[in-house]
Parts: sequence; C-alpha cells; structure tokens
Amino acid sequence: MQDRLHFAAFDVTTDSREELIEMLRMWTAAARDMTAGTQVGDGAPTSYDAPPTDTGEAMGLTAAGLTLTFGFGPTLFEKKGKDRFGLRSQQPALLRELPHFPADNLDPNRSNGDLCIQACAHDPQVAVHAIRNLARIGFGTVAMRWAQLGFGRTSSTSTEQATMRNLLGFKDGTANIKSEDSEDIEKFVWVKEGDDDRADWLAGGSYLVARRINMHIEPWDRTSMREQELLIGRDRLEGAPLSGGTEFTELDLDVQGREGPLIAIDAHVRLAHHTQNKGVKLFRRGYNFTDGTNALGRLDAGLFFIAFVRNPDEHYIPMQTQLSSQDALMEYLQHTGSGLFAVPPGVTSKDGFIGEGLFT
Repeated sequence: MQDRLHFAAFDVTTDSREELIEMLRMWTAAARDMTAGTQVGDGAPTSYDAPPTDTGEAMGLTAAGLTLTFGFGPTLFEKKGKDRFGLRSQQPALLRELPHFPADNLDPNRSNGDLCIQACAHDPQVAVHAIRNLARIGFGTVAMRWAQLGFGRTSSTSTEQATMRNLLGFKDGTANIKSEDSEDIEKFVWVKEGDDDRADWLAGGSYLVARRINMHIEPWDRTSMREQELLIGRDRLEGAPLSGGTEFTELDLDVQGREGPLIAIDAHVRLAHHTQNKGVKLFRRGYNFTDGTNALGRLDAGLFFIAFVRNPDEHYIPMQTQLSSQDALMEYLQHTGSGLFAVPPGVTSKDGFIGEGLFT
C-alpha cells in the first residue's frame, strides 16, 4: 500500500452510452501511460496551437508505485427510475446507496457518485497528476463531484508493512486482512461468478466502501491516556490489546479486571473484532486527511476509510451499524461522507478497457 491517496468521484454528464465507453477507453490508455511513468499520449500537442496531451506536472518524476482503481456507483445504472445507459438489468443487487447509519452527518457534496477513481502513489504529485489528467480527459462526459486527498496510510496491506497510526495517535488496522491471507482474501474480498446472477461482469472484482470520518481532534487531545486506551481497547505505545501481549496477540475478550472486562464492552476493538461480527474481516486501504479548519476554527481532519468487500450487506453494513450505535469512540467521530462502488476486474488484454465486461 502506497503512502498517498487522491480519491475522486464523478457524475456522468452525457446521455450517450457511446461517449461513456469512449471515455473509459481513453481513461484506460491514460492509466497505462501514467502507471508506467510516462506522459499521457506522449505529452506533445497534436499541433503547436493545441494543448499538450499531458498536464506536465509529473515530468521528471517516476511512476512512484502509482495504481489506479475504478468503480461504478449505483446511479450509473439507474437514476430517478431511469435506465441511463442500458445497464439497469446488469446492476448488482448489492450495489445501492449505503444506509444512513446511527450518528451519520453526511454531506451530500462529499458522498456517492456515478464513477470513482482511487489513485495511490508514494509521491502526492503523481497521484494528483493522475486524477487531474483523467478529469481533463473526461471533460464534457463527466464532472468531478467530490475528491479527497489522503496521506499517512492507516492500513497495512502486507505483513511486510508496519502498522501505521491514525490521527488519534493509535495504530490502526492491526487485525485487518493482509494480502498474504489468501483464504480470507478469497472469502471476503473477491466477487465470485455466481454470487449475483445479474452481475457476472463483476466476477474477479470487488465492492469499494468509502467513508469520510471526521475526528474531533481537540477534545481527544484533552482526554487522559487511560480513557483513550479504554475507548480503543489497545495500549497507545505498542498497540497491544489491553487483555495482554504484543500488538498481534489475539484479543482475549473474556479476561476480567477489577471493574469488568479488560477490553470494555463498548471498546472499539471489541465491536470491530471478527468474533463479534460473524467472523467477518476487512481488507482496508484507509488514509489520514486534513482539510484546513471548519467554521468553529477546529481541524477538519480524520480518517478516509476505504475497504474492499465481497458482499457489503454481509461484510460491511452489519459491522458499521454495530460500531455506529455501540462504539464509545463515536463520541469523537462523525461520518461526513459515504459511497459504495462496484470495482470491475482489472484490464487484462492489450485492447481491453475499464469495465469492458459490463458493456459487452
């Protein structure tokens, strides 16, 4: 997992299926160039009086591990009862707007969208360059609905990566799936053929859950260490569970202290743990964010949560419902953005394009 994120959601502004497909083909070609570390096209204009084919701010930089992941929102298939591009019959049954969870305060201008792009790289300029060029290519076909920059990954997707910290100062994602956990990856991440008889085109893909989670930084910074650790259920220094051991020691949710369970009933790690969620585990790619200050002069900062799940109805919504309604940490959190997108399988042929199976 890379160090930087630029996530963007788009609304499709054309009514033409052909124009949408052509844009996806152009996005695919541009993605090939940028992930290889070269300029879009060759960077040169078709004539000296035309704009260059690449915006140029990544010239001289490497690809910096750039990856581009594309997703389709539910409104691409149907909006206000209208079958927009002849795709309604292929809309996955699981692809819909996420429910309003307890304590949500969603900003519609930071939620949902017809399409999304996740650009991740080790250099922020490379990630921003990628979204900028794809948005420019899409001009007249799509319009950017909202975007989020992220830094300081709050997930580790490999056992070779150290667990990073969120803006609350605690290690984040210790118990989440790693890419080496092949059995869990197959069970909880990849959509299989036959999972949905309306969406065989999605087999080999996944569902992307995006949640913008604001943290009440200033009140948290005035909270005692004891209270912080009780709310999380882990110690702050090493990330070890309060039931004992080191960071990767399995939680003991039954061990008792003088005042009850060492890991409190409403502690975050208890309520998020797979044993409390019918065995469900998450594969995450979250990032920290700071977006200046809000109207009260406080930091507009927090966690941009991204998870890839095989079945959002089983592998995300029940867990988030439980956390939103019972997690004591919610006193310091507020979910302000939301989105669910179907991520098609990757492009595998020279002439293929993003979402090819959906349109053919």
